[in-house]
Amino acid sequence: MPTQTSSRLHYAWIIAGVAFFMLLVSAGIRAAIGVLVLPLEKDFGWSRATISAAAAASIFLYGFMGPFAAAALRDFGARRTLLAALFLLAFATGASLLMTEPWQLILTWGVMVGIGAGTVSLPLATVLVNRWFLVHRGLVTGLLTASMAAGQLVFLPSLAYLGEHGGWRPVAIAVAASALAIAVTAILLRDHPADIGQPPLGGDRIEPPAPPSTTNPVVAALTMLYEVRASRPFWLLAATFFVCGLSTSGLVATHFIPYCFDNGIPETRGAALLAFIGIFNVIGTTLSGWLTDRYDSRWLLFWYYGLRGLSLICLPFTGFDAMSLTLFSIFYGLDWIATVPPTVRLSADLFGKERAAVVFGWLLAIHQVGGALAAFGAGYMRVALETYLQAFILSGIACLAAALIALAISRAPRGGAAATAAA
Repeated sequence: MPTQTSSRLHYAWIIAGVAFFMLLVSAGIRAAIGVLVLPLEKDFGWSRATISAAAAASIFLYGFMGPFAAAALRDFGARRTLLAALFLLAFATGASLLMTEPWQLILTWGVMVGIGAGTVSLPLATVLVNRWFLVHRGLVTGLLTASMAAGQLVFLPSLAYLGEHGGWRPVAIAVAASALAIAVTAILLRDHPADIGQPPLGGDRIEPPAPPSTTNPVVAALTMLYEVRASRPFWLLAATFFVCGLSTSGLVATHFIPYCFDNGIPETRGAALLAFIGIFNVIGTTLSGWLTDRYDSRWLLFWYYGLRGLSLICLPFTGFDAMSLTLFSIFYGLDWIATVPPTVRLSADLFGKERAAVVFGWLLAIHQVGGALAAFGAGYMRVALETYLQAFILSGIACLAAALIALAISRAPRGGAAATAAA
């Protein structure tokens, strides 16, 4: 039914604000394993490959939870789903204070943190944007994606300082407290605009929410994967997003600080550089959302992956001086997760708005498989070859291949009109 116009702030922006800070904290907690590598190596004598296995488990589960989290958010509601995930993050990181064996590191910082952070991740942004916004979708998706970079900016320098001067235990305490603190904001969440008597932002009618699915979220997620199994555009998009994970969360987020340390740069400064990357990631991802509303997503992906690949190939040959690292941080940072808004847009264009969240959840799962492979593979190569050189070169080459793959994705009309044909 028609609604009266109002000059008040639309509640969609409050929803976006709550989601921004939840994604920020979740990303900060998941990325904290990067600052734990050296303190754990020093305290327990565990090898970098062993610690990388925990990081790989976390990255893999972070992505694998995507489609199931999207289905749970849709069927159980955002508030209950997110509260459960944040309490799991607090419990896992707090329980790690008692660990004495590597398997306990893998269970807490690997399995539990991966599941919790994977629930409070990009499928949340996809669900909320598609429900609450009819306009500015690309921009809001970019802002919510940028919040994950902001998590690095807020958390990593202070966590690295704690790790360098107090060991890994203060880091665990800090992230557990952060998870509990942000859980309070869940009280502001609403699942649909109709719940508060408003149309979506940009709409003029209150649309009743779709009836809740009677299908188990696990079954719903697996059914969606079955439906898109023969879709060529899905697998091409998945291939590019696999490389995205391999070249970001798996390689740079996990190994950049140790790589800097290998080249004579202290942990705190390495974390500061990673946070500096995060600053430009916020700018780049927000700009990417704006561009996604205006230009062909395939060409955006072509440029993003191509430029990222060149930066990764060049990094090992820079000499790691201040100027070179600053330029890399700016160049790579602008491109870090700028791929997300066009990937989300292509998901909606190809498969329809209602199915986009779960489809993107599966893309995120594949993204994190790439991340897990790089997290463990780079750690293994560092131990075997005593250098990260080959890991960064291979990642850069993979990005250049992904740039070409992006152009092979069939173009769909805006709004998901090709959804039925694609599936």
